[in-house]
Amino acid sequence: MSFFGVVIVGALIVFAFVIGAKVVPTVIEYQAISKAATKSAAGSTVAEVRAIFDRAAAIDDIYSIAGKDLDVKKNGDKVVVSFAYNREIELFPPAYLVLKYSGQSK
Repeated sequence: MSFFGVVIVGALIVFAFVIGAKVVPTVIEYQAISKAATKSAAGSTVAEVRAIFDRAAAIDDIYSIAGKDLDVKKNGDKVVVSFAYNREIELFPPAYLVLKYSGQSK
């Protein structure tokens, strides 16, 4: 492999590492949101579900979504909390990586 090939492969590895370093925190936040949504499904009213979620969001430093953004439905006697949101990660101007997250309580 020539020097030019090593430089290209090295640049690709660095680029992949930088993207990974920007994406991993959003995945961790998604997992915290999913956990908070499952925990908030224990509420009996919409206001109570949103309040439980907001308390969990304050503890887990969730900033992408708030209790008012939740979709709360009742499926029989079970409360189902669903959510969806987008995260934009700037790669380099004007290119962005858009991640679409969605989920619901179990």
